[in-house]
Amino acid sequence: MKGKKTNSKKFVLIFAALLSAFGPFMTDLYLPAFPEIKNYFATTASLVQLSLTFGMIGLAGGQLIIGPLSDKYGRRYPLVLSLVIFVVSTIVCLFSRTIGLFILFRLFQGLSAAGGVVIARSIVVDLYEGKEFSHFFALLSGVQGLAPIVAPVIGGALLEITNWQGIYMVLLLIGVIILLMSMRFRESLSMEKRVTGSVMATFVRFRSTIKNKRFICYVLVLSFAMSVMFAYISASPFIFQVHYNLSPIMYSYCFACNAFAIMIGNLFVSRFSSGRKPLFMAAICLPVVAMAVVVGLVGNFSIFYVELMLLLLLFFVGMIFASSTALALDSERQNTGNASAILGFSQFLFAGLVAPLVGIGNVLHTTGYVILIGSFIVLELVYQLRVRDKKSVFSTVHLKE
Repeated sequence: MKGKKTNSKKFVLIFAALLSAFGPFMTDLYLPAFPEIKNYFATTASLVQLSLTFGMIGLAGGQLIIGPLSDKYGRRYPLVLSLVIFVVSTIVCLFSRTIGLFILFRLFQGLSAAGGVVIARSIVVDLYEGKEFSHFFALLSGVQGLAPIVAPVIGGALLEITNWQGIYMVLLLIGVIILLMSMRFRESLSMEKRVTGSVMATFVRFRSTIKNKRFICYVLVLSFAMSVMFAYISASPFIFQVHYNLSPIMYSYCFACNAFAIMIGNLFVSRFSSGRKPLFMAAICLPVVAMAVVVGLVGNFSIFYVELMLLLLLFFVGMIFASSTALALDSERQNTGNASAILGFSQFLFAGLVAPLVGIGNVLHTTGYVILIGSFIVLELVYQLRVRDKKSVFSTVHLKE
């Protein structure tokens, strides 16, 4: 294995998992504290919501900056710098006295947290190949899929014993721990594999990555799968607490069960030597289950039926997360930082676009339709990839003859 002389497998796994969860925790851990933050700053709900939007913008855009820089300067130094900025910006947010200052430094929080998300994927590509690579990516995708769902649950639990500043103290502690770990981390990208030339030339390399049609197709598969998950996340309080009248604690239990389904889907992919077969399986099953979800939501079926269908839906979403991410980065090993940046940017962009959509009209109906459309688009993209694979194999055989 490539990284054996520098970083142990156990350290890489824990470190990369923490980095993967870092961005989603930054955006979602404080969500249950929105009403308290509104009262603290004596502001409007829309301005508090804007702090989430700025964090998401930073998290998406920051990956486009840090990814290419990590291809040129290595993974360690850009990561350490981004974590230092995160710690400083979190402290400023913690002691902000105006909502404007809080929103501004939420943007810096997002920009800096992006370093963890993009570099975590790049480290795994640097160090592992083959089945080991697929296994590590399945675990990382599981963490990244779980984090946006688990974070609000943890935030809600923290609010039982502290206030919103207490949640930010936890965020600060997480940032400091990961910063200390990053100082122990040994560089995974060797000098000979780094991008040469000017900094601007590094960013120009985005062009060649974007021209890789296979890579872009995998990015779109992952992004539409993410939109399916975020349609569920955005609508879940209205579905479970408002429509089905669940208590906050029962809602948290449903949330946790669905998070577990994503994790199982991710881990299931690690049983395969390649991500192609599980991706195709999940892409076929996803629209079928999505139709069952629509029937349940539109037909006002029992909560047990809806929850069961959502469990199945998120299991297949988890499979798609793991397999499409691994296949996308494997197709762009020569530009891992850029590829990882585009992946992360696209994911959070789609998540940000879908979240407000489910609030249009009847929440139950709109959520079902968004999930259904996203699922069928995933199926179509995976089908196109499979057709391209078959054409490629046929061409190779024909040339040999």
